[in-house]
Amino acid sequence: MSLPGPASAVLSHDQRIHHSADFTVALRGGRRFAHGAVVFHLGIAPDTDRRCGFIVSKAVGGSVQRHRVTRRLRHVCSDVYPQLPTGARLVVRALPAAAQTSYADLRASAEAFLGSDAVRRAR
Repeated sequence: MSLPGPASAVLSHDQRIHHSADFTVALRGGRRFAHGAVVFHLGIAPDTDRRCGFIVSKAVGGSVQRHRVTRRLRHVCSDVYPQLPTGARLVVRALPAAAQTSYADLRASAEAFLGSDAVRRAR
């Protein structure tokens, strides 16, 4: 039985950010793009693979809501991942409104991010 919603493609363990240094590259040294209920932070770490990370604070809601938002963001980033420049460190920070935001709206925010100056300048 399959669940309704986004495709089953998910970011692999190697495609996600796990170290604070990678978060720092995106948050402090990168470009920022806010759209809807999320903020995208894009930094470049030369000569490395692309990676994505997520920040979903307790302001978004309880544990169940935060995990739901994180799952949706992982699916959105799995669609965006191939279009990121080499060495990209993409951190997606969810704002409190993300708990009530649909997958389609999160996907629209990601598409707006891909067309933004932040991505064009990073290439």
